[in-house]
Amino acid sequence: MTRFPKAYADLVARLRVPSGFLLLFLFVWLSRPSVEAILAGLPVSILGLGIRAWAAGHLAKNETLATAGPYAFTRNPLYLGTALVAAGLLIGARSWWLAAGFGAIFVLVYFPVIELESQHLSQLFASYAAYCQRVPLLVPRLTPAGPVSGWRGRLYKKNQEWKGLLAFAIALAFLIAKASLVGGQS
Repeated sequence: MTRFPKAYADLVARLRVPSGFLLLFLFVWLSRPSVEAILAGLPVSILGLGIRAWAAGHLAKNETLATAGPYAFTRNPLYLGTALVAAGLLIGARSWWLAAGFGAIFVLVYFPVIELESQHLSQLFASYAAYCQRVPLLVPRLTPAGPVSGWRGRLYKKNQEWKGLLAFAIALAFLIAKASLVGGQS
């Protein structure tokens, strides 16, 4: 059963990157960071970056079905990690409008993309349906449904996860600079 019409899901899949630029514009415009808020959000973002790195080291796209590592807890650890990285930055940015914009884009863009990816994986891997029965879509299980080891640095590099770390570093530097310029108060 699909929740989003395919035409809509295809459209938003193409809009995923442009929507990221929209979020960047909103981030620059609406953020009101303080040092305290940045420090409060940092652990959340670091957790998200860790989940993304762990997932990228287990993901051999279109070659094998990833079921180990964080994929033993959730079918979409990269999106979970993205949400946590963003949540940490949003805490630092101190803007309800920005948080609402991210939430809307996540629901309206990322959930349809997740659905398209799920359809793709079900066509590639016969075991995908059984995997879906054991592992939740986004919110992780408390106990793993498979092995948690097997991380490979080669996959981390191939999946270019370092780009997410770089983007986070730039966003964090921006928040720190903006907080310094406005004296950390607003």
